[in-house]
Amino acid sequence: MLLEILQTKESVTDELLNLIADPFQSQVQENSIYAAIVWSFAVSGLLFITFCFLRPHISAVYAPRQKHADEKHAPPPLDSGPFSWIRAVKDVTEQELVEKIGLDAVVFLRFLRMIRNIFLVCTVFGCGILIPVTIVGGHSFYEHWGNIATLMKFTPQYTFGTKFWAFVAISYLFQGTVCFFLWWNYRAVLRLRRAYFDSADYQSSLHSRTLLLTHISGSSRTDAGIADIVEEAQQTQALPRTAIGRNVKDLPELIEAHDKTVRSLEEHLAKYLHDPNKLPEKRPLCKVAKEDRNTFGRERVDAINYLTGRISKLETEIREVRESIDKGNAMSYGFASYPRIEDAHAVAYASRKKGLSGCDVYLAPKPHDLLWQNLPMSRAVRRIRMFWDGLWMVLFTVAFIIPNILTSVFLSDFSHLGLIWKSFQEDLEANPKGWGIAQGVLAPLVQTLMYMGIPVVFRRLYTHSGDVSKTSRERHVTSRLYAFFVINNLVVFSVFGSAWRFVASVIAAQDQDQGVWDAIKSGHLFSNTMTGLCNVSTFWLTWQMQRNLSAATDLVQVWPLIWGSIQRKWFSPTPRQVIELSAPQPFQYADYYNNYLFVVTVGLCFGTLQPLILPITAFYLAMDVGFKKYLLQYVLITKTESGGRFWRLLVNRLLFAVLLGNAVIALVVGAQGIGSINSIRNGNMLYAMAPLPVLLVAFKWYCKRTFDDKLTYYSTTPFSDLEGNSHLDISKPKRNDRVGVRFGNPALYKRLMTPMVHAKSQHLLREIYGHRPNADHGLFEAPHRRSTDRGMPRTPLAYSDLFLSEMDHENVGKQDMRGEIPQVEIVKEKDLNFGNFKRRAEFREEFGGDGELYGRPEDSVSRPATPLTFVTMTDVGLYPGGESSKTDMDEAEWTRGNSVTEVGYHGARAAELGTQYQRGYQATRRMEEFDSVDIDIPTSPFEMDDILRAGQESENSKQSLLDRQTSEERGGGYFDQVGKAERFRSN
Repeated sequence: MLLEILQTKESVTDELLNLIADPFQSQVQENSIYAAIVWSFAVSGLLFITFCFLRPHISAVYAPRQKHADEKHAPPPLDSGPFSWIRAVKDVTEQELVEKIGLDAVVFLRFLRMIRNIFLVCTVFGCGILIPVTIVGGHSFYEHWGNIATLMKFTPQYTFGTKFWAFVAISYLFQGTVCFFLWWNYRAVLRLRRAYFDSADYQSSLHSRTLLLTHISGSSRTDAGIADIVEEAQQTQALPRTAIGRNVKDLPELIEAHDKTVRSLEEHLAKYLHDPNKLPEKRPLCKVAKEDRNTFGRERVDAINYLTGRISKLETEIREVRESIDKGNAMSYGFASYPRIEDAHAVAYASRKKGLSGCDVYLAPKPHDLLWQNLPMSRAVRRIRMFWDGLWMVLFTVAFIIPNILTSVFLSDFSHLGLIWKSFQEDLEANPKGWGIAQGVLAPLVQTLMYMGIPVVFRRLYTHSGDVSKTSRERHVTSRLYAFFVINNLVVFSVFGSAWRFVASVIAAQDQDQGVWDAIKSGHLFSNTMTGLCNVSTFWLTWQMQRNLSAATDLVQVWPLIWGSIQRKWFSPTPRQVIELSAPQPFQYADYYNNYLFVVTVGLCFGTLQPLILPITAFYLAMDVGFKKYLLQYVLITKTESGGRFWRLLVNRLLFAVLLGNAVIALVVGAQGIGSINSIRNGNMLYAMAPLPVLLVAFKWYCKRTFDDKLTYYSTTPFSDLEGNSHLDISKPKRNDRVGVRFGNPALYKRLMTPMVHAKSQHLLREIYGHRPNADHGLFEAPHRRSTDRGMPRTPLAYSDLFLSEMDHENVGKQDMRGEIPQVEIVKEKDLNFGNFKRRAEFREEFGGDGELYGRPEDSVSRPATPLTFVTMTDVGLYPGGESSKTDMDEAEWTRGNSVTEVGYHGARAAELGTQYQRGYQATRRMEEFDSVDIDIPTSPFEMDDILRAGQESENSKQSLLDRQTSEERGGGYFDQVGKAERFRSN
């Protein structure tokens, strides 16, 4: 009995090793191919029809951009016809798209159209040349032609001899096609990029003329030190305004813990108050945070009391840390802002190859794009983290080989599983059609699902390793994802079986006392690899077919539609979660770019082995161009606009895909020619392909020299050195360049989240908080002692040109139930929509980037025609712009009331002018300086907040500014300008 079991295990092991050696030995099954076709095209068509009829009725899912974007960025309205969206997508021009959806999205669509056109042309060449050659070339197998599967007749494994000159010609045609379209679109992207530079939004943005400096040495960590560094790089007539970064201590961690605690409290309250008419018998419990275990122990505690107290404690700590920020504690990064874009870009260009004074100089991203925690990271720490994180990525890639092998062995052909699982083999033989259909569907589906979580892992690793901005991190993630997919799917998934079989044959030859070199030559490495690739090409044919299904699923928004319905019906979502469900979701560029780059790589590598892949890929891309054009106009948003910075990465990956496709052709030519790999005829074919990589390198060098600098820099010459500008005096800084405020770490002034509670449960708050202890074990501050400033410092804090003052946030829509009930925000059912909160930072940062989509770009320093954000006494009760509801409240919400809020001397003066200001703004220690400095009329409560937070300027730039200004230029003090604005409105 034991001997029989051992023999059975040995036979199973032998079968498993044989399968690993050749996982695709019976790959071609007609039922699987037909199932893939039906599953891909039939289901995709059904989803398409479903979308056409659902779209007019579910605008929250299929047109959130149209609902929430401002007039400038809103797409054209659509009627209720099921196919009306096609006309709107078809008729829109690229220039209109730039204004509506941004340059990143336009470059994405252009890239999609480009690869579609590439495969349309390659389809003509590939199918028109390769299919006749392979069919005619298989004449030596005509007697067995009927036993060969139809799809395998299109592969080159039955063709030999000089007919492979056709493959050499195809390699030149494919490479020429790709390079031509890249060159054509490179010029178009350059035009788009230059137009982006000249656009009003870019010209009026602060980041466009600001430099980011990192790794600043200790002796230069002052505002004046930064000015000296940039002056060393490039002499400019204008003096930059500078701001050194300050040590924010552990503020970011405290704020992150606070926000996480608020969300946790909201979840517990939502579940506990799900049915206000019948509260659960037991109050919710939760685990205690690690830092609180000394006080509460490890037992689960009352969630509502504990989390409320923890929020109060964290707010107190945040306020204390903010008040203790030291002006002298400078960090190793800073910013320099120039009056002219040309000057900033010229300095960045001059220092692009090596840092100045030991520091690195970049064109500054938008403030909300920065990864602030990585800016002060030293070079040593950055190098160590990059090494270990890179090693983890390599190990992760290698670890994925095992599930990849198992997928390629068993899911690609269920008969392989039956060889080692006899009961399954019996069922497989009894139901061949059913299992054939399952095989055609499951193999590509599982292959796709396996990789869904990988981008999240790579984003965290790149954040940890020191990327300075979110957009640069996304580009790095795209690059790493592409390498991961190519290694695991093309090298491992497609070639591993053939390589294993070659190694096994070499080992077997050595066992027969053959020499190593003789064993290698007898192993037929090239022939076995080529045969394995031809066999696996049918799998990639079915995989490319299922891309159609993926595109249709994306168009229908299956996951948001289903998950949103499930969460609302079966769970107890918090008001915040309901609001976020109605927000337009960010477009994940890294995921989508990697998908299309991999599709292109598969098409170019296997399109010569199985020409039918070319038209399938072209059809998928042609269909998805229209789908993505709709989604980017009406559904998805660009969270962080980079201005088309992905383009060079895409070009490099496409050129690599061409190189890899040429390597596959060279392998086929070397394996299937007459004679050995060293034969003259084979050698001539391979020699004819030798110039291809050289031509690719030359093309890349040409593009780099011709386009890349113009894509990156607005100008490489300072403004004063440009022709016709040398006589201009441009030394006066722009008046809204509060670089220390705009590029100040958000941890210093970010408003803290307030727990949201549904209005239906408002009457129960006193009941659930009624027995709450006043001190919570002495750890947390009692509710009645909590400050209402939501974490803002009590005393003025000034350094450089950043100022933080005490804030009072008794806002409309918020109830500060002091005494018994902590501060919470009551949200009515009718207000549970993203449109009511889209201008709040806590929502806008995740679902609107810098606010440009909603008419509030934080980075803009332009001045409007009229100041619309001041509310006169006749407007009491209304919000900015005359709106009578809080649906469009600004982050710094405006207060109702019939009395004017006084803010010290200037508040009284404002009252005399009949103007109502936001509550909570107080005069600074040196407020008289604002009357002597030329300051624009604020364009919004954000702008007013910036002005009143703007404190002491850096001594060198401030004194220079004051010396240059005259009383005629200033036109009176700040509140005199306010009076002028009010008189202008009243007239």
